[in-house]
Amino acid sequence: MLGPFQTNCYVVSAESGAAWLIDVGDSPGPMFEHVEAHGLTVEKIVLTHAHADHIAGLSEAAERFPDAPIYIHEAEQGFLTDTTLNLSAGFGMPVVAPEATDLMHDGDTMSLGPIDFEVRHTPGHSPGGVALIQPDAGLALVGDTLFAGSIGRFDFPTSDGPALLRSIHERLLTLPDTTRVLPGHGPATTIGRERS
Repeated sequence: MLGPFQTNCYVVSAESGAAWLIDVGDSPGPMFEHVEAHGLTVEKIVLTHAHADHIAGLSEAAERFPDAPIYIHEAEQGFLTDTTLNLSAGFGMPVVAPEATDLMHDGDTMSLGPIDFEVRHTPGHSPGGVALIQPDAGLALVGDTLFAGSIGRFDFPTSDGPALLRSIHERLLTLPDTTRVLPGHGPATTIGRERS
């Protein structure tokens, strides 16, 4: 968990040592330390969405890993440099992050070594929210769409409550019950637990 909002940010790696940073919150030192301690090579920085608490450390990550492209869903391409859209202006600590180098689209397959992740667009909490699904491992990194016992906020200016519920019902609850859900805040859960 990083920063004052206790954002869950992840380092995902393959046996080869290739790694992704999934979201980079404020004070990302622990992520960098993990990468160095395990001899990993950061190949991509992937953002589940571009709210301030998930991108506050992106500038540091881009400096630390300059060869790693930054991926975001196409609907939030402009959020990284706009303090109103990424909500940082409202919190009194403006965040202007580097622009994305690559855009994700619904249904894309992204490969981490031999491991393929499916990109599922899950709008609602934000217009370009995505979940990264790895079916073989039964894993879903869902950003702020779904939490243990709760769902993402939809009271922000670019949020959409009905879209969020559709994303949860049609894009996440269609996964197997055993799928482990890694959210952007709070503890891990499973699809089955949240369905019930």
